[in-house]
Amino acid sequence: MLTVKFTSHLERFLEAPPEELSATTVGEALEQIFEKNPQLKSYILDDQGSVRKHVAIFIDGKMIEDRDHLSDAVSDTKEVFVMQALSGG
Repeated sequence: MLTVKFTSHLERFLEAPPEELSATTVGEALEQIFEKNPQLKSYILDDQGSVRKHVAIFIDGKMIEDRDHLSDAVSDTKEVFVMQALSGG
C-alpha cells in the first residue's frame, strides 16, 4: 500500500485528503484518485493527460521522470506527493 498526498494548497480548494491505495504506476494511482474526485484531474493533468507545468509529483521524495505517460513505478513506494507550484509577485 502506498499513500498519495496532495499539497495543502490543493486541499484548500478541492477535497484532496491523503489516500491509501495499491498501484503499479503513478498514472494508475492518480486514476484511482480521479475516479473519486474528477475535479482534481484538471488541476493535475492537462488536456493531453500530461502533468501540468506548474505541478510536481514526487515518489518517496524523488521527482517523477515521465510527466507525459506517468509510467514511473510505485509498487515499492511508500508515498506519492503531488505539489502545485504557487506564483505571484
